[in-house]
Amino acid sequence: MKVTHIGAALLSPFPWVLVKVTTDEGLVGIGEAYHGAGVHQIAVDQRLTQVLIGEDPRNVDKLFHDMMRRMSASGYYQGAVMSAISGIEMALWDITGQSAGVPIWQLLGGKFRDKIRIYNDCHAGDSKSIESWIEKAREVEARGFDAIKFDIDPLPDQRDRYSRGISNDHIAYYIDVVKAVREALEPNTDLLIDGHWKHSPTDILQVAKAYEDLNLFWLEDPIPPENIDAMARFTQSTTTPICTGENFYTAHGFRELIEKQAADIISPDLAKAGGLLAGRKIADLAELYYIPFCPHNICGPIGTMAATHVCAAVPNFQMLEFHHLDNEIWSGLLVEQNLIRDGHIDVTTKPGLGVTLDEDAARAISVDNLGFFEE
Repeated sequence: MKVTHIGAALLSPFPWVLVKVTTDEGLVGIGEAYHGAGVHQIAVDQRLTQVLIGEDPRNVDKLFHDMMRRMSASGYYQGAVMSAISGIEMALWDITGQSAGVPIWQLLGGKFRDKIRIYNDCHAGDSKSIESWIEKAREVEARGFDAIKFDIDPLPDQRDRYSRGISNDHIAYYIDVVKAVREALEPNTDLLIDGHWKHSPTDILQVAKAYEDLNLFWLEDPIPPENIDAMARFTQSTTTPICTGENFYTAHGFRELIEKQAADIISPDLAKAGGLLAGRKIADLAELYYIPFCPHNICGPIGTMAATHVCAAVPNFQMLEFHHLDNEIWSGLLVEQNLIRDGHIDVTTKPGLGVTLDEDAARAISVDNLGFFEE
């Protein structure tokens, strides 16, 4: 079996990037790359495709290293290039699973679980009022989700966005609104809070300290994570669990974070961190330090379903992110429907990715087709 073609498409209004790998035996693999400027163009760039065309797609790890080596020679290792490589890697796994007649998780070592727990990202309430946050939380909980996330991004009148400083009344608001939501939810519903790395350590630590009695599942990215020592110091300064990882790449990028135990929970985004095998390697490294694995995910249904294969195959998985509740575009892109039920996705037993892209639906919202929709 040989790779004959690589195609990509950019969708709208959500800028999901789909990747297609075609073979001379008729098997076609679909993947999804993390969105970003130029990602779909990079996926079909000759520098990547020339190391794939004519190769056996089932040599997934070899081809991943070939792509990395080729692009590293051009000075690229992260960002949009890694997103494109991640999407291609997913498509290669889809082909490999189809060829073997087994789901991808079987090729990653088998499964630990039959269902993947999903947490719904609510962002925030419909207004600044605490009541709107409570209403949103209860609505999502009533629909079967037992893990819910809200953002505490800086408010419009923040004191100084460059210094990441927070005024005292904003600190009080972040504390009061999360306390109210926690009290409104059932005791066994987990509450997660995301700071989006936009706060100063001294200010957000006051918030984290106030959360210590709330039994939060985590406080995500309270400060910028690139300074591992600062992250470690922050994590060790509070008993509120700290999560980070969506902006790190490959197991190499996670190594220092994990070795220094600078976070209690890691959240790699598999659509940009290197793909599915990279996700497995990151999870394995975290498992050595008893750190839970909870992938970040803002993908469409292709990337979401691809991530479930890694989530099924690693022991330290706890939950997977989901952003698109009531998004008919998200739910309409696959032939299979109602994938998320009672806050969980069933682990597929079908070969490869285990779901089927509705190409007519995808074509209808495509804004740039680079050989993805071939007649």
